[in-house]
Amino acid sequence: MFFIIEGSGTLRFGDKEYPLRKHDVISCPPGGRDVAHQILNTGKSELRYLALSTKERVEVVEFPYSNKVSIAIGDYGEMVLSAVFELESKVPFKMYEK
Repeated sequence: MFFIIEGSGTLRFGDKEYPLRKHDVISCPPGGRDVAHQILNTGKSELRYLALSTKERVEVVEFPYSNKVSIAIGDYGEMVLSAVFELESKVPFKMYEK
């Protein structure tokens, strides 16, 4: 969830764009590309916002605008695994070798 503190901008949400202004509140659910979201400063001044999150121990985030995916496991500040990959990269892998 995001709260716009000051400035103006644009919210990309899926394949649509919405204007943002001071005091707007945005809720963005997890999911696929249809709910992917990005906040852009398209105004003439600094855009400030407060972001609130659930702090899940395992988080996978797809960035469709840059074709990347981020994986994070662990507590904030004490990650067991944290990595960003390009979606197109493929590594041959067999789960079980016989």
